[in-house]
Amino acid sequence: MINRIIEIKKELGDDLLILAHHYQTDEIVGVADFVGDSLKLAQYAEKNKSAKYIVFCGVHFMAETADILTDDSQIIIMPDNNAGCDMANMADILQTEKAWKKLTQIFGNNIIPITYVNSKASVKAFCGRHEGTVVTSSNALKIVEWGFNQKEKIFFLPDQNLGRNTAADLGIKLDEMAVWNPIAETLEYDGDISNIKVILWKGYCYVHHNIDVKKVMALKKNFPDVKIIVHPECQYEVASIADFKGSTEYIINQIENSGKGSFWAVGTEFNLVRRLKEKYSDKNIEIIDKESKCKDMSLTSAKNLLRVLEGILRGEIMNKVNVEKSIAKDAKKALDTMLSLSI
Repeated sequence: MINRIIEIKKELGDDLLILAHHYQTDEIVGVADFVGDSLKLAQYAEKNKSAKYIVFCGVHFMAETADILTDDSQIIIMPDNNAGCDMANMADILQTEKAWKKLTQIFGNNIIPITYVNSKASVKAFCGRHEGTVVTSSNALKIVEWGFNQKEKIFFLPDQNLGRNTAADLGIKLDEMAVWNPIAETLEYDGDISNIKVILWKGYCYVHHNIDVKKVMALKKNFPDVKIIVHPECQYEVASIADFKGSTEYIINQIENSGKGSFWAVGTEFNLVRRLKEKYSDKNIEIIDKESKCKDMSLTSAKNLLRVLEGILRGEIMNKVNVEKSIAKDAKKALDTMLSLSI
């Protein structure tokens, strides 16, 4: 199957572009034209104007983002349409509109919405309509700082952990952060609401949220030389005691540039950590939690990638991703703001 994929790539030439996220399996990473995190993939998709077919090996919100940022003539395809994102599903547009109505009743016009790229296109469009923007884990610090220059308060969704960790890095105290519960439709906060600077959506990535602080503390106690590096989607209690925290690209770069024999315990997705362990065999690299596996990222396989590529050759487009134009227009506004701030 891999050999056949390579043959089709040669046959289609520049008409085909295969993008893959770092969390994909080795077989997919091996045949991709470009591998990156959410920010780099968005930037790469936007810049490419030659490919007629962009096959996105990742999850649905990533393919939606590519469709929003590319030309109308370019076709975005997913090998498996079922590859979603539990975190993105924790915030839909109806919930977001209800939250905004209540929050603006409480805080007036002093609030700006910022959504993590791991969100539905409709939620990105909402942010675009309300002068907000999008963040990735690579640029969150810069974007949230920009947000505070626009308004007094930030409504950050759907990942409370990235929002909390980023705000804390900017000097916002934990007691200045509230949580919006979209199920109960209530603001979870003890104290004077006038002190609130950040409202965090009650959502999370289960892959990172479930990394246990006790495991991190045990590693630090039992192995004094270990460097703990985690993704900022981890809970604040984990991120605050780690030696380093940052995006997928940040984690890769830190390990790549470290010295021989260095010892790393990594808190992020299993496939990436295993690949780093194999690539940098001169270093001791371990995963903090072996259960840190994204089930949706694993849905893309050589079999379903080959299936959609064979379809292209036959003129049969399968699993096309098509964001409604009215949604795409507002979502692009939010994404363009992010990209302009990420240069």
